[in-house]
Amino acid sequence: QVQLVESGGGLVQPGGSLRLSCVASGFTFRTYAMNWYRQAPGKERELVAFITSSGAITNYADSVKGRFAISRDNAKNMVYLQMNNLEPEDAAVYYCKSRIRNMDYWGKGTLVTVSS
Repeated sequence: QVQLVESGGGLVQPGGSLRLSCVASGFTFRTYAMNWYRQAPGKERELVAFITSSGAITNYADSVKGRFAISRDNAKNMVYLQMNNLEPEDAAVYYCKSRIRNMDYWGKGTLVTVSS
């Protein structure tokens, strides 16, 4: 059974940093690309970051480029999102996702609040 579980969310002040984690199970993690999405109240869910199976290629939404970094550790079945210089606009529920055999699998999300 595919399972993705996020952690690391919380309250941070503007300009602060957080590191989100996602642990995967139930599939051959090292052979699949991974994604981080986020959704703020009243807004559509948006793709934040992408990483290929080996970690060789990454892509980011323009709004987070230069501030966020996605990485993975295939030996641990983990994918991370390092978030630096956080802004109030970054506040959202962050989700880990992977497409496996044409089906999307999602974690339940972790809440990031950015407030002074």
